[in-house]
Amino acid sequence: MNKNIWILTEERPKSRVIHNILYKFSKDNKISCFIDVIRILPLLDENDNFLFTYEIVGFKSNKINKIYLKIVSGNSSFVDYLLFYQKKEPIISDNPIYAIEETKTDDSESRNTGVFQRATKFVYIDLFYKDIKKIMLYSLQIKQKKTPTMTNIFGTRCLLTLNIEIMGKKLDNKLFFPFSSIDELISYKSSMKKPPKGNVPINIIKYNDRIEISGRLIKANNLGHDPNIGAISLIAKTLRKLGWKKRIVITKHGLNQNHIKGNNKFIHIANYLSLEFQNLNSFKPIINENYWHYEVKGEKLGTIFIHLIVNNFTTGNSLFENHAGCEKSYFIQKNGVPIPLKKYKNTTKYKAGDKSQKLAIPDLILIDFDKKEIINIEGKKYKYRSNGILELNDFDGIEYFYISPNYPDYKIIRTVVLYGGKEEKIIEIEVSFLLNENGKLILGINAPNLFKVALRNLLDYWNS
Repeated sequence: MNKNIWILTEERPKSRVIHNILYKFSKDNKISCFIDVIRILPLLDENDNFLFTYEIVGFKSNKINKIYLKIVSGNSSFVDYLLFYQKKEPIISDNPIYAIEETKTDDSESRNTGVFQRATKFVYIDLFYKDIKKIMLYSLQIKQKKTPTMTNIFGTRCLLTLNIEIMGKKLDNKLFFPFSSIDELISYKSSMKKPPKGNVPINIIKYNDRIEISGRLIKANNLGHDPNIGAISLIAKTLRKLGWKKRIVITKHGLNQNHIKGNNKFIHIANYLSLEFQNLNSFKPIINENYWHYEVKGEKLGTIFIHLIVNNFTTGNSLFENHAGCEKSYFIQKNGVPIPLKKYKNTTKYKAGDKSQKLAIPDLILIDFDKKEIINIEGKKYKYRSNGILELNDFDGIEYFYISPNYPDYKIIRTVVLYGGKEEKIIEIEVSFLLNENGKLILGINAPNLFKVALRNLLDYWNS
């Protein structure tokens, strides 16, 4: 029997991303295939209970039996997708073929998020898996910036030096190519624009016995400055790849000795790359042997399920998603153009101390074109359902600033989607759907028509 492809992800899986991953796999392995419309369908048992596994359909090859997808969570700094090629469901000791990090962010929105904040994951995974293919996959929705920033060029060249493949983005090979030496890397970094006065710049200084990398790592009295953690991780890993075997010392970090402890991801990386913190003692953390685990507790199991059955079994669609622990999407306007949501209703008032100006956003916004309804969804674990009901009152801002101006003729519904527990009925009228821990699919009495159609069509598909 041919092997299966298993895709493990923390994210809400997207058809276009799965298409690109499968195309990459078939091309790398010289496998003939046909790729049609990719659909991600929940598998049900004979009693119509969800098996917490999705089947990918739309890909056909005589060399591959089935393609399955499961939702997982990383114990720290997990890449977005792991791909396994084997008969049985993966266990933690199995070796993946690919580690894939996917982002929608480019220079046009953020200089750091698109490269540096993702880079930490590619370094961290080396603690668990060796010799796997690493891919940075850009799923750009906003037009790519014509002239890339030096930050983007520098970070991407580091990725290329580490043999990390870039997909989904056009790279000018006159600008983007691996560094050939340590001195070339340091020279390019030194030529980059410095940050505003008062900020600690990331500088790289080479001495005979050491290289010093400056960079502030303190945030809210913790080791937690993600852009700099990503940048320093990437730079240090690249220096090691280029042959630097002597000391690497992080300076101007702002940390105290009490910060160098625990299971912080950067402490693990620093230990792995033999990095030192200036004026502080080193610390060797105990590494969690499990890089990932199957998700069985998180609220996103419910919201992702609803999202996928609406996408695959109705004419409805999503306008926005922010599933727990997943990347926040753009908001889709009526003209089809995606835009990032602002963080605040009024930035000036928020900075002046009015915290009510923070824009509360749903976990998922769906649109039913047939009924002309927009559904704002708050996802929660079953035991926290009362909190979810209360949080429905916070959606005035997003409806006023984004939904109503774009969809003035649509009725807006607010509802809660739950995961967990063993209950087989819904009491609260504000709750529209419950996926319990046994896989039972339970609709609320006031469930939107879109939910009813999606669930009915899902059941018809597997029972036909």
